[in-house]
Amino acid sequence: MGRCWVAGSLPPVSSTDVPRLGEIVATFERIYDPAWAESWDAVGLVCGDPEAPVRRVLFAVDPTAAVVDEALEWGADLLVAHHPLLLRPVHGVPATMPKGRVVHRLIGRGVGLYVAHTNADVACPGVSDALADAVGLGGFDGAALRPLAPSAADPSGGRGLGRLGRLPEPVTLATFVGRVAAGLPETPAGLRVAGDPDLPVHTVALCGGAGDSLLDEARAAGADVYLTADLRHHPASESREHGPPALVDASHWATEWPWLASRSGPLTRLLDALAVRGTTVETHISAIVTDAWTWTHRAARGVEIRS
Repeated sequence: MGRCWVAGSLPPVSSTDVPRLGEIVATFERIYDPAWAESWDAVGLVCGDPEAPVRRVLFAVDPTAAVVDEALEWGADLLVAHHPLLLRPVHGVPATMPKGRVVHRLIGRGVGLYVAHTNADVACPGVSDALADAVGLGGFDGAALRPLAPSAADPSGGRGLGRLGRLPEPVTLATFVGRVAAGLPETPAGLRVAGDPDLPVHTVALCGGAGDSLLDEARAAGADVYLTADLRHHPASESREHGPPALVDASHWATEWPWLASRSGPLTRLLDALAVRGTTVETHISAIVTDAWTWTHRAARGVEIRS
């Protein structure tokens, strides 16, 4: 990955038979520095005793009630999530409210919750690098993928939002969309596409999660297509009025889930760090689809609609 992390580059955590929660947190915060998070974000340890032993770690995109059920049933000691449980300020966490119930159930069973959100989005490698791997996107002339919006705090130019790269060879937009569908987990909403199916696609911009804030950057970078999630009507429509890039709008959850299991994602990097000190933990990736949309309806079933 060029300027990005390589296996074995993390310092070891302290030596004990079973890693403690505080040591796991310290490892993650060397990988996904909380200082990289947006000012509005809520990352880090949400609940859990730093001295508690950790033998089992569950990874998920969202800390929903269903995912917490899975964590408790599996016997996890720690749930690592991408999305914050408490993104907006709250004045209490009573068990009568959905998020309060999650907090009470986790604490009651001694399960920690740790979040890496926008600090993982901008990391190098991060969420968008995993999305690029999932759809077969590489860098330019063997170099690393480029951030669409580089972080001003990173003089190496590796960190930042989104990624820009190239496919090994040009394909049509329809073929590229097929690769996206094959590379991402299936969701009821599928993929929405704006553009000529026969459009040649070589340079690809992408951003895991909500990415319509980077539409201008994708166009300025000369991308043939921009893959992201949560595209809103007006920004997408205005972007298309300018011409390229074509747009592929996927599920928010689906564009971020590959990060969990990627070769440079949180699970792999945690295990690598623990292996340096001669220990490990049992890990599991939640396959529960936590996308907000559960089904779609079309007037003409089985018919692909193109305008």
